Amino acid sequence: MAKFLMTELVDLAKVITARLGAGTRTASAANLMSDKEVGKFVKLVGESRYNLCAAGDEIEGRIAAWQSATLDDYSIGSVMVNGRFQVTADGLQATPGTGTIALGDYVVCGTVVAKDTALTAPAKVCKATALSFATTPAVNFPAGSNLRFQWRVISLGSAGTGAVGTTIVIERVG
Repeated sequence: MAKFLMTELVDLAKVITARLGAGTRTASAANLMSDKEVGKFVKLVGESRYNLCAAGDEIEGRIAAWQSATLDDYSIGSVMVNGRFQVTADGLQATPGTGTIALGDYVVCGTVVAKDTALTAPAKVCKATALSFATTPAVNFPAGSNLRFQWRVISLGSAGTGAVGTTIVIERVG
């Protein structure tokens, strides 16, 4: 095992303020976020607004902080849109929970923890795999360098394997 490992690096990260959630509080109180969403992956879904990623989604950021106040009837918080942080390996995009992630692999959102449930470990990522229309006709999965939002594995952590359940480090590139 390496004596030096790259780890989370928050001080160089770009963190922006944004509205959070699927919609307004007026539409449904269930749209509001809470501190239980901190650390989860998000994607841009509306004007100045991010919502939680589903498994297989490209990662556009990670919720860094949440405020109890609302703005324009939306939850408000901070989203980390680049930088480096720890995640949990979750296998391959085509088969979450199986497979190994390697150093340099590009990743997408893995198996998600339900809204209103706090993370007990770093959020999960899957290796972005090339699936075709022939294998998955309902979905068009991007692969590696074709991702618009590229997050790449830069450290396999102390376990050094990239196996499902291990903690690894990813960094935004491109």
